[in-house]
Amino acid sequence: MTVHFIGAGPGAADLITVRGRDLIAASPVCLYAGSLVPAELLSWCPPGARLVDTARLSLDKIVSHLVEAHAQGQDVARLHSGDPSVFSAMAEQMRRLDLAGVPYDVVPGVPAFAAAAASLRRELTVPGVAQTVILTRTAERATAMPPREQLATLGASGGTLVLHLAVQRIAHLVPELVPHYGESCPVAVVARASRDDEEILRGTLSTIAAQVESAGIRRTAVIIVGPALTATAFPDSHLYSPDRCRD
Repeated sequence: MTVHFIGAGPGAADLITVRGRDLIAASPVCLYAGSLVPAELLSWCPPGARLVDTARLSLDKIVSHLVEAHAQGQDVARLHSGDPSVFSAMAEQMRRLDLAGVPYDVVPGVPAFAAAAASLRRELTVPGVAQTVILTRTAERATAMPPREQLATLGASGGTLVLHLAVQRIAHLVPELVPHYGESCPVAVVARASRDDEEILRGTLSTIAAQVESAGIRRTAVIIVGPALTATAFPDSHLYSPDRCRD
């Protein structure tokens, strides 16, 4: 049978693909991180489904559940918050499933940065302002960053920078970004994007750390940095220009 790695979306239960929802409904086993995946999604599980909260399980224990379900001929809905292609720890599960001979597939989901941009009502790639989006994180309490992916290096591009798992260290990150973006560069912090308790902070590199501290935001947030957040004077996209579109 098959393990289905499913992007469960950023938080709102209705931000899941139809394919993902249907696979949840068809899988007699569902593994999910209870601290991140909305409980409402579990209502799609079939009656009698075995539900496993992985929030406090080790990687080996999680994989053992997947292998056990495969041995019993049961499909598994393995739910990951956001989109599983980014910061999901899916790769190490796949590596172990390959060794165990367990088949799997992947269903994309709405990533947190996309939900945050939607809440901000902003495009992150604005013509003439920013055409690059960098998704990264920090290494304070996680696996070390590769040597060539330090924040100062990534910030040198001047593109739209999205930081995951970093809000607790925002006061330490600002000095690394100011030389490339300037103190007046707009910044937004979106906590719990798309959820009922979503919280949005807008500021600049000179003000955002104090705002985060005052709001008490410590987790489940993305930081977006770049001039695209407030750009108003920019050229129209060539996609709809008169030279390209002729009636």
